[in-house]
Amino acid sequence: MDLVRIICAILLPPLGVFLQVGFGGAFWLNILLTLLGYIPGIIHAVWIIARR
Repeated sequence: MDLVRIICAILLPPLGVFLQVGFGGAFWLNILLTLLGYIPGIIHAVWIIARR
């Protein structure tokens, strides 16, 4: 299941974070990072998924 989340995180970072933590602070932070730059959103999403 983590592989599917990582693929989602690369294609659409907030979706990968949402699948991992739901509507928490990490999800909103990831939306902000993705809007500021796509690469920071991907890095944050993969970090959230790999950490748990």
